[in-house]
Amino acid sequence: MGEVWGEVSGSPMLSPQRLLTKSSTGAVLIVTTMLAISGNGARSQELYGASPADIKDRLAGLARSYPEWIAGFDDEFLILRNGQKFAISDGQAKKSFEELLEKPDIDDMFYATYPAGTVPRQPTRNSDPGRVRFEPLFVAMYGDCKKNGVAAKLRPVEWVPRQGGGRVMITTVNGVDKALAAVSRELDALPHDFARYLRPSAGTYNCRAIAGSTARSMHAYAAAIDINVTYADYWRWAASSAPTWKNRIPIEIVRIFERHGFIWGGYWYHFDTMHFEYRPELLPKAPG
Repeated sequence: MGEVWGEVSGSPMLSPQRLLTKSSTGAVLIVTTMLAISGNGARSQELYGASPADIKDRLAGLARSYPEWIAGFDDEFLILRNGQKFAISDGQAKKSFEELLEKPDIDDMFYATYPAGTVPRQPTRNSDPGRVRFEPLFVAMYGDCKKNGVAAKLRPVEWVPRQGGGRVMITTVNGVDKALAAVSRELDALPHDFARYLRPSAGTYNCRAIAGSTARSMHAYAAAIDINVTYADYWRWAASSAPTWKNRIPIEIVRIFERHGFIWGGYWYHFDTMHFEYRPELLPKAPG
């Protein structure tokens, strides 16, 4: 901290400071702020990629969440049961936010803490817990939809049948189908007023990238569901380039999804309030 990088006559001086920013939702965001000083004055540049201090706990949670696939980890690698190894860090700690999304390593997935159980409100800038995904790991588990490796693992799940929600197709890998079926049962038991937020579903499996990105969506693995788009708020629909957080989804719905391993896109700075994806590694360890 406090060192000067790239000090050259006529060039900006970059003074880095690593910050652990705690948002009003309770999410912790690991950011390195570079203060660039030039003839035009000072400006800050946010950089990402530093490994979280609790990375071993995070990796233990990752292995615990996907025991059929992950054998363990050491100081350098995440080790799959088939012998495949993924480097935990790529050694890059000066990524832009776009690079974080497009080219993450494994520890980048934990750059922001998912604020389970907190009151939803405007998140800290670029705090998108769960939106950063190390694609090779998810392809290894769920299959590559571009090579027809996902569709054969899907099964239909009755979606809030008491409310006429029909069926949705979801992956059987990692028990996501069972988790979503449990979500559906609990949601179906809510008062009828909640049904309007849940049906019709806006989709599950879709072999596509995140909008505006080359990184794959969790829909490409059939491990996500979007609920009724009529009551959704999405940052790309806003008139302003800087997302102003909005939400109409009742917190009761969010809590049911979280109990079964799903995270909610409404906790993201780049919010997507209809979106839920199966990411148990980002949720607190269940008691016992």
